[in-house]
Amino acid sequence: MQGTVHTFDAETGSGTVLLDDGAALPFPASAFADSGLRFLRPGQRVRIDVEGEGPARAVVFLTIATMRRPGE
Repeated sequence: MQGTVHTFDAETGSGTVLLDDGAALPFPASAFADSGLRFLRPGQRVRIDVEGEGPARAVVFLTIATMRRPGE
């Protein structure tokens, strides 16, 4: 799944991603830390892995849209 970075807090490593349907999903610092990235900027396109359904849906990993997840 892909989305666009809406917010990113460089101090905490957390932020939000806007999905193509307009829904906003927060991502925790752990999802950013696992990416190996150093920074994200609003408007940047990312590929995300999501777990759960409805209100329990959560981003568990993200990376730049053109990059592969480590181990792929």
